[in-house]
Amino acid sequence: MSSRRLRKKKLKAEINVVPYIDVMLVLLIIFMVTAPLLNLGVDIELPQSNARPVEQKKEPVVISMNSKGELWLKLEGAKNEPMTLDEMVVQVGAFVRNNKDVPVYVAADNDVAYQKVYDVLTALQTRANVPRAGLMSQPTGVVKK
Repeated sequence: MSSRRLRKKKLKAEINVVPYIDVMLVLLIIFMVTAPLLNLGVDIELPQSNARPVEQKKEPVVISMNSKGELWLKLEGAKNEPMTLDEMVVQVGAFVRNNKDVPVYVAADNDVAYQKVYDVLTALQTRANVPRAGLMSQPTGVVKK
């Protein structure tokens, strides 16, 4: 009997990693489900053009205008919701100040009035100090799904 008492139980000094693996799998599933939602854009029907595609070294800033004339900004850190012209000018101006050679494009729906597109281009050049702003178009013969 005395030999049993002398033997001390060894402490288990192991970390149980199964709960951590469960948490990581849940996080992985959450990220896999939400990742496609982060790239939602605006449905725009661009005008047709025979112009050649422009080669880009940097990711351009794209201001989208849907058929209602709402502005959407594709820029890192920009909220994915419609914004006013003033909000767009502030965000693009701040970005262009730090990244001078980044191209800026306006992608306006086919049904947007020319005056609204002109107002956006004018605001980009005069208020946001964008040296050059371009217009996006759909290549002729490409059918948008």
